[in-house]
Amino acid sequence: MSPTTGRNLLTDNPELYEARFPDPDRLAGRWTQDCLRRHAAGPRVLDLGCGTGRDAAHLHTAGRTVTGADLSETMLAHARTHHPGPSYVWADLHGFDLGRAAFDAVVCLDSSLLYCHTNDQLDGFLSSCRRALAPGGLLIAEMRNGAYFLGRTDLLDTPTVNAFTWQGIAYRSTTTLTVDRTAQLLRRTRVWTTNDTDDGSEPVAQHSAWRLLLPQELRHFLAAHGFEVLELHDGPGPRTEPPWQQGELPGTAADSDRLHVVARLRTT
Repeated sequence: MSPTTGRNLLTDNPELYEARFPDPDRLAGRWTQDCLRRHAAGPRVLDLGCGTGRDAAHLHTAGRTVTGADLSETMLAHARTHHPGPSYVWADLHGFDLGRAAFDAVVCLDSSLLYCHTNDQLDGFLSSCRRALAPGGLLIAEMRNGAYFLGRTDLLDTPTVNAFTWQGIAYRSTTTLTVDRTAQLLRRTRVWTTNDTDDGSEPVAQHSAWRLLLPQELRHFLAAHGFEVLELHDGPGPRTEPPWQQGELPGTAADSDRLHVVARLRTT
């Protein structure tokens, strides 16, 4: 398969990632900036799990002082070249130290928080956020909603097929989701094929998983680490259908497949 794959076809190839998930209107960045503005956050923002840097760069152009952090050196290199402005650093969200009270907000989008598969990993993430935030700082996260899978199977019943063309090669992915109830994980298997037959490669199967957090469970973890929940809702947001539009306020339900949270670090 071309380009050469490593651990993950998309994260190992950031330009391919942006082709698969285009965001020309910077919807996620604009939604995040709206949350920051509505809650009067200070200018220093940590975008944790920044990926290719598109959202971090948007927040930078909005006047924020932004640090983008990611576990993938490949993604960080792409971000520095293609989305300049923020400072980009390596960090593991399970536990990081980028300075005490160094930020006014920590942003964690696109289910990045759910790569904390265990309670210890989630505690490590929230402890690190507490250390990184100034008193009164915000944590903004957007992720899949564990509560959606209580009694629902529509996202599990049928594999999802996506096809797109990049640099003359047609890519096709078939994604299957399964629930591991014992581990409380949503497991994903994504099989990639292309029409590039010259290299004679076989389909590539890649595996990942997200923690299935319930809304009240998330509230409990946040409170235990000194955060007050300001918003917790299923939309509108950058990944909802229909997507968030400028000026829309958050809802009050938590019933759909995405979950959005804004929490403030208590000052006492």
